[in-house]
Amino acid sequence: MVDLESEVPPLPPRYRFRDLLLGDQGWQNDDRVQVEFYMNENTFKERLKLFFIKNQRSSLRIRLFNFSLKLLSCLLYIIRVLLENPSQGNEWSHIFWVNRSLPLWGLQVSVALISLFETILLGYLSYKGNIWEQILRIPFILEIINAVPFIISIFWPSLRNLFVPVFLNCWLAKHALENMINDLHRAIQRTQSAMFNQVLILISTLLCLIFTCICGIQHLERIGKKLNLFDSLYFCIVTFSTVGFGDVTPETWSSKLFVVAMICVALVVLPIQFEQLAYLWMERQKSGGNYSRHRAQTEKHVVLCVSSLKIDLLMDFLNEFYAHPRLQDYYVVILCPTEMDVQVRRVLQIPMWSQRVIYLQGSALKDQDLLRAKMDDAEACFILSSRCEVDRTSSDHQTILRAWAVKDFAPNCPLYVQILKPENKFHIKFADHVVCEEEFKYAMLALNCICPATSTLITLLVHTSRGQEGQQSPEQWQKMYGRCSGNEVYHIVLEESTFFAEYEGKSFTYASFHAHKKFGVCLIGVRREDNKNILLNPGPRYIMNATDICFYINITKEENSAFKNQDQQRKSNVSRSFYHGPSRLPVHSIIASMGTVAIDLQDTSCRSTSGPTLSLPSEGGKEIRRPSIAPVLEVADTSSIQTCDLLSDQSEDETMPDEEISSNLEYAKGYPPYSPYIGSSPTFCHLLHEKVPFCCLRLDKSCQHNYYEDAKAYGFKNKLIIVAAETAGNGLYNFIVPLRAYYRPKKELNPIVLLLDNPLDDLLRCGVTFAANMVVVDKESTMSAEEDYMADAKTIVNVQTLFRLFSSLSIITELTHPANMRFMQFRAKDCYSLALSKLEKKERERGSNLAFMFRLPFAAGRVFSISMLDTLLYQSFVKDYMISITRLLLGLDTIPGSGFLCSMKITEDDLWIRTYARLYQKLCSSTGDVPIGIYRTESQKLAASESQISISVEEWEDTKEQGHHRSNHRNSTSSDQSDHPLLRRKSMQWARRLSRKGPKHTGKTAEKITQQRLNLYRRSERQELAELVKNRMKHLGLSTVGYDEMNDHQSTLSYILINPSPDTRIELNDVVYLIRPDPLAYLPNSEPSRKNSICNATGQDTREETQL
Repeated sequence: MVDLESEVPPLPPRYRFRDLLLGDQGWQNDDRVQVEFYMNENTFKERLKLFFIKNQRSSLRIRLFNFSLKLLSCLLYIIRVLLENPSQGNEWSHIFWVNRSLPLWGLQVSVALISLFETILLGYLSYKGNIWEQILRIPFILEIINAVPFIISIFWPSLRNLFVPVFLNCWLAKHALENMINDLHRAIQRTQSAMFNQVLILISTLLCLIFTCICGIQHLERIGKKLNLFDSLYFCIVTFSTVGFGDVTPETWSSKLFVVAMICVALVVLPIQFEQLAYLWMERQKSGGNYSRHRAQTEKHVVLCVSSLKIDLLMDFLNEFYAHPRLQDYYVVILCPTEMDVQVRRVLQIPMWSQRVIYLQGSALKDQDLLRAKMDDAEACFILSSRCEVDRTSSDHQTILRAWAVKDFAPNCPLYVQILKPENKFHIKFADHVVCEEEFKYAMLALNCICPATSTLITLLVHTSRGQEGQQSPEQWQKMYGRCSGNEVYHIVLEESTFFAEYEGKSFTYASFHAHKKFGVCLIGVRREDNKNILLNPGPRYIMNATDICFYINITKEENSAFKNQDQQRKSNVSRSFYHGPSRLPVHSIIASMGTVAIDLQDTSCRSTSGPTLSLPSEGGKEIRRPSIAPVLEVADTSSIQTCDLLSDQSEDETMPDEEISSNLEYAKGYPPYSPYIGSSPTFCHLLHEKVPFCCLRLDKSCQHNYYEDAKAYGFKNKLIIVAAETAGNGLYNFIVPLRAYYRPKKELNPIVLLLDNPLDDLLRCGVTFAANMVVVDKESTMSAEEDYMADAKTIVNVQTLFRLFSSLSIITELTHPANMRFMQFRAKDCYSLALSKLEKKERERGSNLAFMFRLPFAAGRVFSISMLDTLLYQSFVKDYMISITRLLLGLDTIPGSGFLCSMKITEDDLWIRTYARLYQKLCSSTGDVPIGIYRTESQKLAASESQISISVEEWEDTKEQGHHRSNHRNSTSSDQSDHPLLRRKSMQWARRLSRKGPKHTGKTAEKITQQRLNLYRRSERQELAELVKNRMKHLGLSTVGYDEMNDHQSTLSYILINPSPDTRIELNDVVYLIRPDPLAYLPNSEPSRKNSICNATGQDTREETQL
C-alpha cells in the first residue's frame, strides 16, 4: 500500500504552527520573488511626461499657462510701443534699436526665460530620436527668435534696447490655443464639433495676420511717417478688406515689402482655412451636427431612430406628432445612419419644419451619436423598422440592437419600438410600447372577413383628424364619412368629467347609452384606478366608480368642448318623440345578435330561473302605437340580460339534425396547446379533439386518410376564406385565432385555405369560385424594388387579374404604400374615380392626414396598408392606452371581463328601430352590446347607363332620356339625386352638352349603333374571360356550377360612419359594429340545466347562414 502521507508536500514555512510560535525563521529559504509593475513610469522623465503631456488636467493647465505667457508678451510689446516717444530722423538705427525702460525689460526677460525653459522641457519630453525634427519646428524657431535676445541682454547690457519682434508671439499663442482646446476635450470627455474648432482656428489666424501686420508696419514706418498703432490698424483693415482709400500708405521700401509679404501670406493661408471651413460645413450639413445641450435641458425633444428615412414615413410622423396641441413646442431629432435624402432635405428646409426638426446622421449603436442626439434628456425614443427590406428578420435584428443600445445608454428614456416579426417581440419586452406589424396585419385581415372594413375602422380611429375632410364635396356620403372620420378615442376620469360624472354608481351600459343620447359620445371602456387592464364594455353588471378612467369615442376630447344648456321643455318633447313617436313600419322581430351574425327571430327569449327577459311586443299593439324599447336599467337586472352559455353549444345542437350534432362532437373549446412564438396572448377558441395528420392538410393532394384533391370535393357547408401569402409564418396564428374564437358559433366557422402560390389552377382547386373572401398578403420578396412605389406592382396586377376573372369575389388586399391604393380595381374610364382623385388632391392641399380615405377600395375595407398603422405608435406618446385598446379590438389580447368586436346586419324586419339612438338603446337594454359605428353600402338598381359610370356619351344619353321620363311623373316617382349617390351632376351636364351637338336624328342613330357595338364588345370580353375560367375548370375536372361571371359590384360603394349622431337613420343592409360583453364573465357558478343554460331560438324564419 502506497504511503499517501509521503506524497503530500509539506506546508510552506509561513503556514506552519511551529513557525507561528517561534517566528518565521525559515522565510529566508523561500524562493518566491516580489514583482513590481510599471517601473518604467517611475523614472524622472516619465513622471515629467505624465505631468506635462499625458495627464489630461495637468496638461491643460500647462497649455493655459503657456497661452497666458504669450498673450502677456504681446501685451508688453504694445505697452512698449505706447510708452516710446517717436524719435526724429530717418536713420536706419531706429529700426534696430528702441527705447525700453528697465522695468519693462525685466518683465520681458522673465517672460522669455520661462517660455524658453518650458519650450526646451517639452521638446526634451517629446524627443523621439530625431533632434533636428525638434529644432526645425516653426514654434521652436519663433521661440528662439523672441527669447534668446532677451537672455543675451542679461549678460550684455548694451543689447537691452535691441529690437526684438515680440509680436510674433501671437502665432505661438494661436498654437497654444489649439493644443489647449484638444486637451480641454480630453479633460471633460466631451467633443465639440469640428466646425467649432475650424471656425476658432480661422478667427485666430485672421487676428494673428492683422496683429502681425499692424506691429510690423508701425515699426518699419519709424523712419517714415511714424505711424501709431491706430493708424496702422486702420491701414491694415482698409487693405485686407480690398477697399484701399489711399489716405494712409507706407513710405519706406521696407514697409512696402512687408505689406507685399503679408498679402501673399494672407492669400495662401486664408483660402486654405476657408476651404477647410466650407468642407466641414458641407459635411455638417450631411451629418446634421449636434443637438444643443442647453436646448436639451431647457426644451423638450423626442428622438426618431430609423434605418433609412423616406419622405412618406417622415411626413406621417410629423403630421401625426404635431397634430396634438401639447406637442407644438417639442423638437424632433432624427437619428439615421444614411445621408439625408434630397426630398427629405427639401421638406426640412420648409420654415414650419426647419425650426423644429433636426437631422443627425449617425448610428444608434454609437454612444457618441446618442450623445449628439442628447438621448439621455429625450422625452421618448421612437425606433422604427425598415419594412422595405427583403429579409424582415434582419431588419428586426437591427431594431433589437438599436433598442438595446438606447436602453443601455439612457435607461430612463421611454422606448416606442416597431417590430415586424412576432417571434422577435420578446427581445424588446422591456420597451414601454411595442407594435408588432404582422400581429396587427393578420388580425385586421381576419376581422375584415368577419366584420367588414375593420382595417378602415381601426385606421380612422388611430389617425388624428378634425373631421373636416370632404365637407366641401357635393356628395352627402362623403360629408358624413369625412365628418365621422374625425372621431378618436379619448380618456377622462369619471369624477372630473361632464360627460360621465352623473353616472357614478350606475351600470356601464346605462352610462354609455345616456352619454351618447345626451352628448353624442360613445363610452367604450373603463379602467379601475388600481388596475392597469382596460376593459372594453365590461357589461351591464359593471358599476361605475368616481375614480374610474373612462375611454370614449368623440370628435374631440371633453377638455376642448363647450356645453350649452337647452330648454328643459324642448328636452322633454324630444324625449317623448324619441321613444313614443308613430311608426308605420311593421314590427315582428327583435335583434338577437350572436357572434358576428344577425339572426331575425320572431319569438326569441332567454328563459332563466331568475325571471323572464325582454319579449316581443304583442301583435295587436302594433296598429295602435309603435313598439316600445325597454329602457336601459341603471343597475343591471340579471333576469333581463340575455346571456347564452357559449362554452356548451347546446343551443346549436337543439336546432341541428342528429347527423350534424354527431359531426360537431369532434370540436371542443379551450386554449391552443402550443404557442407559435413567445409573447402570444392565449385565446379561448374552438379546437379539435384530435390532431389532424400533416398529410391531410394538403388540400390539392390525396393521402391515405382521404382522397380529395380540391375544395369542392370536401363538401364544406360554409364558404371558404382563402389566404394568399408567400410563406406560412408565425403571424398566421393571429389570422386563424379570431376566426376560431370561442364566441363564434360552430355553424359559422369558415374553412381557411392557405395558398402559398396563386396560379389559376391552384386558385380553382382551392375553391375560389365559391369563396367568401380572399385575403392577399403583401409578399416580402416584392418589398424591395428599384423604385419604392413599385414594390406593390406585382400584388396590384395579380389582384386586378383576380378582379377581372372573379368579379363577385370579395378580395381584401394589403399593400406596402398607401399611395398605391388608387390602383386597386382600376378603371381607366371611370369618371367617378377621376372625381375622387381630384378630391384626394384637394384634401391633401388642405393639409389632411387622411387624403386617401375617399378612395372607394379603402372606404369599403377592401385594401389597406400596414404603414397606415405607424400612427398608432406615434399616437401612443400622447395616448398611452391606444395600443392596448387596439389590441383588444382586434382580439390580440384577451382580458377577463373585457368585450370583443363583432358586428350585426340590419334586415328589413329591423327597420322599425329607425334611428341609431333607438338601436343603441335596444342593444344596451337587451344584450348589453355597445355600438360604435355603421358600415353602410349604397347600391343602385337602375339602368346600365346609371349603374355603370363611364365617359361614353351613349350611356349619358340614355340617362338623359330617363331623366325626362321621370320629370313627367314627379308626383309618383321621386328623382332626388341624393338617392343615387353615384350620379355626378357635373358629369351629367357635360354629357348632355355633348349630346346636343350635331343633328338630332343622325346623332341618335349613331349613338344607338355605338351603344350596341359597345355592349357587344363588353359581352365578348366578359364571355372570353368566363370561357377561359370554365375551360380551365373542365380541364382540371372541376364542376363549373356556381361560377357567376356576370356579377359585378361596380354600382356599389361602402363607407364607415364612426359614432354617428343619435338621429342618424339606419338603412337596410347596414352592418353595425358592436363591442359585446365577455360571455364568460356572466357564467353562473353552478352548472345550469340543459334548458335554462341556453337561449332557445324557435321560429320558421330563423336564419342560419352568415350575413356578412
